[in-house]
Amino acid sequence: MKYFVALLIISFSITAKSQILNAESLRKVTDTSGFSGSVSLGFSLKRNVNDYFAFSSSTHLQYKMNKHLVLLKNDIELKNIEGNKFENAGITHLRYNYKFHPRIAWEVFAQAQYNKVSKIDFRGLLGMGPRFKLTTSEDYKFYFGTQLMYEVEELNDGFTAIQRGFRSTSYLSFSLYPTETVTIVSTTYYQPRISDFGDYRISNQSSLLVDLFKNFAFKTTYTFIYDETPAVGIPNSQYNLESGFVYSFD
Repeated sequence: MKYFVALLIISFSITAKSQILNAESLRKVTDTSGFSGSVSLGFSLKRNVNDYFAFSSSTHLQYKMNKHLVLLKNDIELKNIEGNKFENAGITHLRYNYKFHPRIAWEVFAQAQYNKVSKIDFRGLLGMGPRFKLTTSEDYKFYFGTQLMYEVEELNDGFTAIQRGFRSTSYLSFSLYPTETVTIVSTTYYQPRISDFGDYRISNQSSLLVDLFKNFAFKTTYTFIYDETPAVGIPNSQYNLESGFVYSFD
């Protein structure tokens, strides 16, 4: 089951499935060097401005060599809003990780995304910072991270100008392995703007993964997000409940 689990949380942003990219979903645990990754399909019921049904696909590829790790993730989502209208969202994320200590790593990441339902024409970010492994047990894993990123955001609400500035992102993540076939992962973020701590985002994403057979798993994820300053007409709080299947490869 651990082949399906991610071990890192660092990044702030809007995903094709929610308003926060959970970098937990970027990292695939493997002891071997070379390429590995996963492909997933999901279905979800959401509340944003409207109720809608969504279909999503996600592709993740990583390359590991000694202390170096490169991650690439691409998400696409199609939304059926109020039964007769389709919108879409997408995200591309690139991350480099250097593990200079058994329990400390330094990462650099870049990301670009859009989300029509949330009225985001473009959100790009570039950041870096450390992550810390807080535990050594193989039965449970805890991580804490704090990073700094530069964000550029263009909203399509007819009021908000292009926004540029720095944000911090702090997170606490844990992964539990109650059985050989079940994994529970949860991550909580706090992401304020450096120049105005009243402009912040808080989110939690929790996932349950169940092995079906070799390289295939069933996954259910619940995400809750609170944004103090969303685009005009977008609610402060949003949620996402999604289920789907994951194929993992080495």
